[in-house]
Amino acid sequence: MLIKIINPNTTQSMTKSIEKAAKKYAGKDTEIIAVNPVMGPDSIETYYDEYLSVPGVLEEIIKGDREERVDAFVIACFNDPGLYAARELTSKPVIGIAEAAITTAKFIAPCFSVVTVLNRSKHITKEIIRKYNAQDYCASVRATNLSVLDFDRCPEKGLEALAEESRKAVEQDGAECILLGCAGFVNFVEDLQKTLGVPVLDGVSPAVKFAEILVDMGCRTSKILTYGFPEKKQIIGFSDILKKLWD
Repeated sequence: MLIKIINPNTTQSMTKSIEKAAKKYAGKDTEIIAVNPVMGPDSIETYYDEYLSVPGVLEEIIKGDREERVDAFVIACFNDPGLYAARELTSKPVIGIAEAAITTAKFIAPCFSVVTVLNRSKHITKEIIRKYNAQDYCASVRATNLSVLDFDRCPEKGLEALAEESRKAVEQDGAECILLGCAGFVNFVEDLQKTLGVPVLDGVSPAVKFAEILVDMGCRTSKILTYGFPEKKQIIGFSDILKKLWD
């Protein structure tokens, strides 16, 4: 089984961390490849960042489907950028890490809190929670007010901030599970789990396991209507990969 993980930003150090975390939990017969687009923002914290990242994500989906013989895809950003469009491009399963984390949290706790990056990112995270109909399970959304790249540059400071906000979520908001609202937080799960006394989930690990399950079950993306392949039309000004979708 070959699972392709797409880090939608262009920061390669983060891609390597995501790959390492995914391989830790992948089955022994599962091969993991992790990539990031060659175009797009170096971090994703705003709507602008998210929308700029989508063409690069879709390119990697097309390459994986047509050239790399990938069995399933994971989009490794808690915004799940381009997820539904990606499902239009392939019949292979495509999993977003926010959807995977939220689904897993529902299995193991009656409520959860999400800890994210910048304060301005909180509303985006709340929108994601509403999109997946999980608002009744969400005790709170908290932010460290550190950027994605701050965590990459100084992980010790990042861990301290995550621990502080996660502790507040448990003690003040009543959270019984913590979701880490950024794929760049994968390295902090074990340390936080030891100190908080509640389950701590990143999205990458459960997304990989869901991808494996869907492939094992022979499940494919429905193409009957909503996620059908895009209609053929002229595409102007984009990369050859996107323009040659129908070749």
